[in-house]
Amino acid sequence: MHARDLPPAVFLMGPTAAGKTALALALAAVLPVEIVSVDAAQVYRGLDIGTAKPTAAERARVPHHLIDIRDPAEVYSAADFRIDALAAMEAISARGRIPLLAGGTMFYFRALEHGLPDLPSADPGLRAQLLAEAERDGWAALHERLRSLDPDRAARIHPNDPQRTLRALEIIALTGQAASAYGIRGPAPLPYRVVKLALYPEDRVWLHDRIAARFRQMLAEGFLDEARGLFARTDLPAGHPVLRTVGYRQAGLYLSGEINYDAMVERAVIATRQLAKRQMTWLRADPDARRFDCSGDPDLATAVTRHLFAMLPV
Repeated sequence: MHARDLPPAVFLMGPTAAGKTALALALAAVLPVEIVSVDAAQVYRGLDIGTAKPTAAERARVPHHLIDIRDPAEVYSAADFRIDALAAMEAISARGRIPLLAGGTMFYFRALEHGLPDLPSADPGLRAQLLAEAERDGWAALHERLRSLDPDRAARIHPNDPQRTLRALEIIALTGQAASAYGIRGPAPLPYRVVKLALYPEDRVWLHDRIAARFRQMLAEGFLDEARGLFARTDLPAGHPVLRTVGYRQAGLYLSGEINYDAMVERAVIATRQLAKRQMTWLRADPDARRFDCSGDPDLATAVTRHLFAMLPV
């Protein structure tokens, strides 16, 4: 099938706090889209304030998919996401609408677009064992173990990325082969004609200020109570990747008395800025993404809408 005959889909990518949710809602007001979340934390129920999850009112304005589909104790991988996203996209397209995939989990975007190698499913017993080791020895020790077993994969995984570190070690234990031996792509390309949009703030001070303001707003909305409920769960060990999500990890240190309130705020803001920097590095490496400077441009939605009208059959 020729690319022009494939159903359309839109990728709306960008760093945290860049305004993806607001822009997705603005686009939904003028285009026949449904929103598919591309966020590794928003899939979990109960992680609401700390993940800047769209509100109930926002989700009532336009259909949203892949939000609140897992309990935090459940495993959710990039392979799971690809299966769920493809199913949601197929249903959206069958309704004569356009899937708008919006979020900041860049590895999920890559997994969706290029596929994933055929890897073994997660093993709950092995995963529990690795989580216990992480709780005992720290995630830095597990990342160092991965570096000794699979240096190529370790070089592509940030030491503060417990989910991917866990998965890489799990693959080695289950198969006896390094995860890098499988490559990073699968055999099946995405059966859609994709238009990629990247929110890319040229003014980094603007983004840093938004990150700080948003975290303080989360605190005002009750983020610490939300985090307290998660850390009180006996089925979530301290080293669980969900509890190490940016913001929640720092809240946990405060709730346990390891740091004070001001240190929690400072560390959470710094960690979120570092996350945004990594997300922007991914975006710079994608030659197909049309960048839009989102740092305070009042006409951003208009510019993006015009671009989409020129690219999509609407």
